[in-house]
Amino acid sequence: MPRPPARPPLQLSLQFADARHRALLPRHLVQRCLRAALEAPAALTVRIVDAEEGQALNRDYRGKDYATNVLTFAYGEDEVDPDGPALSADLILCAPVVEAEAAAAGRPLLAHYAHLLVHGALHAQGWDHEVEAEAEAMEARETAILAALGWPDPYAAAR
Repeated sequence: MPRPPARPPLQLSLQFADARHRALLPRHLVQRCLRAALEAPAALTVRIVDAEEGQALNRDYRGKDYATNVLTFAYGEDEVDPDGPALSADLILCAPVVEAEAAAAGRPLLAHYAHLLVHGALHAQGWDHEVEAEAEAMEARETAILAALGWPDPYAAAR
């Protein structure tokens, strides 16, 4: 039986400022979701935060004074060690927002986390959804990655 293609190496720092989610979000799930979305070796920090930290980061870096589900901080080539991974980024997920969105959509919490991890990893690699055509391409990519991981289409209800 042929082996699946190797996924790019991943250096992962997983941090929980909101400790309630430490037991809910296992490291192996985070790694699996990120590796599935990566196209190059990466060093990623995933930080699960509370609403206060999420709001402060969104306000300070995006000028939007509310907590959002995921923020991606990708570091430019000049900020990355030339001998290290090709991609370096921080993904910040706000636990209360993720919980509320999952509940409102009637989705399992882990399914929503999987979606946002893939979404954030794609943002770190330059994918965007500001223009409709880009949004459609990014949503299709997310849906394909999540399907390969065994998760449902996160956009099915909106279609």
